[in-house]
Amino acid sequence: MRSGSIRFLAAALLTAALPLSAQTLRWSSQGDLQTLDPHSLNESLTNALNGQVYESLVNRGKQLEIVPVLATEWQQTAPTVWRLKLRPNVKFHDGAPFSADDVVFSVQRAAAGSSDIKVYATALGEVRKIDALTVEFRLAQVNPIFLQHLTTIQIMSKAWSEKHGVARPLDFKAKEESHASLNANGTGPFTLAARQPDVKTVYKRNPAWWGSFEGNLQEVVFSPIKSDATRVAALISGEIDLVLDPAPQDMPRLRNTAGVKVVDGPENRLLFIGMDQSRDKLLFGRVDGDRNPFKDPRVRKALYQAIDIDTIRTKLMRGQSLPTGGLTPSPLGAFNDPELERRLLPYDVAAAKKLMQEAGFGNGFEVTLDCPNNRYINDEEICLALAAMWAQLNVKLKVNAMPRSTYFPKVQKFDTSLYLLGWGGSITDAETVMTPVYRSRGEGGIGSWNFGGVSNAKFDELAAASSREPDPKKREALIKAALGEYRQQAHVIPLHRQVIPWGMRSNVSVVHRADNWLEWQWVSVK
Repeated sequence: MRSGSIRFLAAALLTAALPLSAQTLRWSSQGDLQTLDPHSLNESLTNALNGQVYESLVNRGKQLEIVPVLATEWQQTAPTVWRLKLRPNVKFHDGAPFSADDVVFSVQRAAAGSSDIKVYATALGEVRKIDALTVEFRLAQVNPIFLQHLTTIQIMSKAWSEKHGVARPLDFKAKEESHASLNANGTGPFTLAARQPDVKTVYKRNPAWWGSFEGNLQEVVFSPIKSDATRVAALISGEIDLVLDPAPQDMPRLRNTAGVKVVDGPENRLLFIGMDQSRDKLLFGRVDGDRNPFKDPRVRKALYQAIDIDTIRTKLMRGQSLPTGGLTPSPLGAFNDPELERRLLPYDVAAAKKLMQEAGFGNGFEVTLDCPNNRYINDEEICLALAAMWAQLNVKLKVNAMPRSTYFPKVQKFDTSLYLLGWGGSITDAETVMTPVYRSRGEGGIGSWNFGGVSNAKFDELAAASSREPDPKKREALIKAALGEYRQQAHVIPLHRQVIPWGMRSNVSVVHRADNWLEWQWVSVK
């Protein structure tokens, strides 16, 4: 029996002991959330699940618009000063009142060295308490997307965190554990009821929540199921109500199954290949002369040209992808500029071979591609397809596929030579990918997800300038110039943007957002 099947059966037996009702949502994805600490790992599924327990000051509505949450009002009183009024009469799940002290604590915690969202927290500047329900942010420089950065910081209880010894985020890449790994105490619409990693996590409706529910859920049971076939079978049989990531090959069957429906749309998420461009020798490879081939732009461009992206779209993804040459999670990040969206180089194996010869790598080389196998749609299959395509260049690719729980700590320690990564979320602005993912590694989380150690001084200068430019037209020009430089150097190889279908029972009503975030307060099971 497959491991995914074993996990699902275990989850099903545990769930069967629960008093299920029409207001229970049982849903699944191929991987589990990684930690309940909301500041220790910036990973979408983890953020989305934690985001039902913890809330931010402002967040996203059904169309990804900024909406008030724990802050009710905000005002930019000066170019580098923001003042926010906080929502009164809000309580954490343990009954403690929410106040400005919790905001100051949480922003400072999110900016700590072990935080994986420190690049967003530091962009908010210094926060101080004005009174119990007022906070002020003083920035070192103008932040054109201050409110969007604010959506990324989930608020924790200062008293609870200090009581349980979790005043700083756990170090996820070092596989650190803490009380916040398995326990949670937020202000959100759902409370944590039970947590069994890789088996199931149970949540209950928070009767003391300050907000109003549009949906009817009283309970949510999340059970990760790695096997695509097992997830789909469980949905069709009615054992679960919703699958967040059905495999593309299963979509025709789901669309034609009685009692099941599919809600889909493009996701703000770019999948790309990153390459080690900092070391003189590869950590995981075999190259004549012990050189690093990825330091040569001709090799990077040769790999780019040897990818038959249309075959990946039609054969592997079954049309559930949008091939692009863009470098941002959404085309909006590049202002829908067709020049920045088209692929840098066309599929041309002969031209790719010529580039390899010119670079002195006509005989190819061996290298390991690190790849998650339960994070993105068909992630391992994409890596295997690349291995076949790059073999035409005499590049012998060893695909090192692993669960996300192993993959992320590995690459976050820069322990990689070649990797598949996806980047996205609710923020469509280019800042959210340029600063943490593309810029050279620096203080405050800058370049913290630049696992290839790319360093391009021209790009860094343009990107940094765009981060603080208040004039929209000037900022647009800076962003376009920065993306153009990064693109011309082929520092990463963009593949496609995901199209995300959600499969569900016909009695389930949801709001499908482009950030692939399932908001439970809007869900109904009838």
